[in-house]
Amino acid sequence: QVQLVESGGGLVQPGGSLRLSCTTSGSIDSILVMRWYRQAPGNQRELVAVISNTDLIYYVEPVKGRFTISRDNAWSAVYLQMNSLKREDTAVYYCNAEARIGVTSRDYWGQGTQVTVSS
Repeated sequence: QVQLVESGGGLVQPGGSLRLSCTTSGSIDSILVMRWYRQAPGNQRELVAVISNTDLIYYVEPVKGRFTISRDNAWSAVYLQMNSLKREDTAVYYCNAEARIGVTSRDYWGQGTQVTVSS
């Protein structure tokens, strides 16, 4: 089991910055990949950024150059630095961990943190 808790969301003006944190606990040595997703009202949950246990990183096009994903060693926490925020970045942001279980894997989710970009 892996537990995830997000924090750092809030209200920010367009052009501002926020840093989201996802703290982990449980069987964190089994984590293979961690991801940030977001879900805006009326929309499906969408991938934002990915970081692997070999530090391979991927961003979706709308956030490239503005968002940075990073992690502490041993997966104790994962971060999402969000700069130059736009109104369309408003969403609930979720942390996801894919962890190894034997020969397969399982996804774990945090409860989400609200990010609102508005003047």
